[in-house]
Amino acid sequence: MPRYEFRCRACGDTFEVNRPMTDSGQPASCPQGHADTVKLLSAVSVTGRGSAATGGSGASAAGGGGCCGGGCGCG
Repeated sequence: MPRYEFRCRACGDTFEVNRPMTDSGQPASCPQGHADTVKLLSAVSVTGRGSAATGGSGASAAGGGGCCGGGCGCG
């Protein structure tokens, strides 16, 4: 089940809520009972298999390994 991070505007507490994706946009009360919260944008870390540049499958570097295929120099 996905975990969503919220911040309470009243007390500043940051907390997480586990809920189905269908309920991701629903409001959440903070553990202190305050209802004025905002959902935070959480970073996601995704790792994949190696590419030709790292000795992986033998596919070309421009063929789609990593986050953007290697064309921007990010990986």
